Amino acid sequence: MKKCDYLTREQIQKMHDLGQVRNAQKVLYKMNDYISSFINGKKKIYYLNKKGRERVGATKIRTKTATVDHFLMRNDLYIFLGKPFTWKNEIKIKIPQTKISIIVDAMFKIDNKHDYFIEVDHKQSMKNNESKINRYKQLFEYNPNFMLIWVTTTHYRKIKLEALCEDLNVQVYLWDDIK
Repeated sequence: MKKCDYLTREQIQKMHDLGQVRNAQKVLYKMNDYISSFINGKKKIYYLNKKGRERVGATKIRTKTATVDHFLMRNDLYIFLGKPFTWKNEIKIKIPQTKISIIVDAMFKIDNKHDYFIEVDHKQSMKNNESKINRYKQLFEYNPNFMLIWVTTTHYRKIKLEALCEDLNVQVYLWDDIK
């Protein structure tokens, strides 16, 4: 939970190979002193409480939030991509020789050669997405060895993002396809 901020039971099961629901519920019950939860739609969302943060050395304070789906989408992509060891959330990338920067939703490296930048499109305005993509295009001029990976919610948004990213090395996933 320190790395992912918020998790559903299903995500915890997948990440830690907990098997059946009953076993996952047993594990979560044993963690009860260290986690808090809230309901989002029909799902229970778990996060570290004060005692849990102290136990694992986490500094980010998380509470109930309306934007939890953004975190859950990112977590599902993290699991889908094989839980990359070098995965880091919310990283600021500076574009060389400019004053422009991008805060990526997540990033990871493979063999210290290629950067993979993750973007989550959950109810984001397409205008904001386009602005961010234009900054990625500027970054591409200095570092063409990166891949941009998006996760979004609808087929329409997927097609729109692919069109906006046409000059970039990009992969766009639908959230429903990676859960």
